[in-house]
Amino acid sequence: MPHELKHVFASLPQMERGVSKVIGGDPKGNNFLYTNGKCVIIRNIENPAIADIYTEHAHQVTVAKYAPSGFYIASGDASGKIRIWDTTQKEHLLKYEYTPISGKIKDIAWTEDSKRIAVVGDGREKFGAVFLWDSGSSVGEVSGHSKLINSVDIRQKRPYRLATASDDTCGSFFEGPPFKFKFTLRDHSQFVNCVRFSPDGSRFVTAGADGQIFIYDGTNGERVCSLGGEKAHKGGIYAVSWSPDSSQLISASGDKTVKLWDVGAGTAVTTFNMGTDVFDQQLGCLWQKDHLLSISLSGYINYLDKNNPDRPIRTVKGHSKSIQCLTVHKNEGRSYIYSGSHDGHINILFFSLMFTSHYWDAETGENDCFSGKGHSNQVSKMVVDEANELVTCSMDDTLRYTNINKKEYSASDLVKMDFQPKSVSAATGGLSLAVCIGQIVLLKDKKKVFTLDNLDYEAEDGKIRLYAIQGTTLKDEGKTIEAKGPITDMAYSNDGAYLAAIDEKKVATVYSVADGHSVKQEFYGHHAKPVTLAWSPDNEHFATGGMDMMVYIWTVADADQRIKLPDTHRLHHVSGLVWIDEHTLVTASHDASIKQWTITY
Repeated sequence: MPHELKHVFASLPQMERGVSKVIGGDPKGNNFLYTNGKCVIIRNIENPAIADIYTEHAHQVTVAKYAPSGFYIASGDASGKIRIWDTTQKEHLLKYEYTPISGKIKDIAWTEDSKRIAVVGDGREKFGAVFLWDSGSSVGEVSGHSKLINSVDIRQKRPYRLATASDDTCGSFFEGPPFKFKFTLRDHSQFVNCVRFSPDGSRFVTAGADGQIFIYDGTNGERVCSLGGEKAHKGGIYAVSWSPDSSQLISASGDKTVKLWDVGAGTAVTTFNMGTDVFDQQLGCLWQKDHLLSISLSGYINYLDKNNPDRPIRTVKGHSKSIQCLTVHKNEGRSYIYSGSHDGHINILFFSLMFTSHYWDAETGENDCFSGKGHSNQVSKMVVDEANELVTCSMDDTLRYTNINKKEYSASDLVKMDFQPKSVSAATGGLSLAVCIGQIVLLKDKKKVFTLDNLDYEAEDGKIRLYAIQGTTLKDEGKTIEAKGPITDMAYSNDGAYLAAIDEKKVATVYSVADGHSVKQEFYGHHAKPVTLAWSPDNEHFATGGMDMMVYIWTVADADQRIKLPDTHRLHHVSGLVWIDEHTLVTASHDASIKQWTITY
């Protein structure tokens, strides 16, 4: 094989303020799973850098749950579709597909024999359904609610019981199969966000936006007690998860805490303080073997530490929105990948946009983001300059210079541009160049030194213009190169011998610099617009990626010798490429994940 997928650095869960996030656990205790966009992400719980992504839904996936057998996963999307697919094969073959309700699916539960599935959410005619997994035929009905159902669970032993939690401030209790409505639980005063049976089936719990947690008998549905006296949390509670031995549970709340409860005593044993920022609200949790996970509004996945409740054992960071650009930097023999996106949550209340750059250790997949306040809009392009600074340009009309070693944004190293910068590049001698809409700006030592205004051409005219840098000015020597169509990306090879450009007519062209930028070779293969290009360190190969979800690796000397990576990020555009070394290519995409490939020629 000329190429092999080496690592997947997966996206974080996609979060929404005030909406609980269901995290599923694998019954064997090895993996956990969640959703982002049209993807279901499965991650190894011991090493979350090991990940697998399922991308076969046509609509946004909202929830995914393992069957108790561990062999299948059921995932539901915003259109009401459920896909049941195999976990044992790399291809994740589809077993069955149903549309039990006609709107967004919010939660899924299986019976312990992996034969029946309950699905709830926001349908037009009904808010839930329960059916046989292999035929789709109904085994009762989920009724008794006047508004959408947020959560469902099934007792994991006979006699089966089913419970639901709804926006109508009530829970419902069902006996079955076939499942029949028994009675309504009216203890909450606001939305009920979560319902979960204990693993041994003796109890079930409901949690709500009123900050209350109630415990009920698992067989007859009678109320047993509430946790934490008058209120369990100061804010709304979005999720609960039981300990494997059914004696304890954790709860995740908008008050920015997770609490660990002794169910018998009805008291909190530990309170995990997750921070003070709005993004530290806790919207999901999972107790998996010895691991206690919670998910923040930021999308960060926290591994909680019972012995040190104010500091998680680890926090998994990354992107949750599409990645726009990539670059790489080597430091003391290690490679760091930098990725920029419009990565963050838009909270309409504050209307604050959080747009971040992340850095990843290419070996381990450990990653973090710069501290401090960064760009407030999409990061369009990034390069590392000779002073070990990450130079980024953004739709917030700024250029930022961020010290890679300090790993924090600096308020002073910011240059405000007159127009929106689309691209940035760096050269020796402290020079950087920003191409803005209708303007080209040369900077030296982070200060504007020369500006070309009133350009008499459009970027879309399919011509490449060459300028000479003389001191701190740009000189137009009247040299242009004709391309086949409007240019979408271009780059010089590392040794400066070649210029490669890709255009909207799906052509990649390499020009020879020594021969006055004459055409050396043209490359054809993309079915849709290529948008990103990167040279290999060997200067003999370059990669292109684009809207056709393809990545091609081209050989300068031979246009017929190419390596094709089909479905690099299945069903998603390729938006960024960078080489770590001549045999290691990194790809990024609108699916918010990063992949590392080994290339052999």
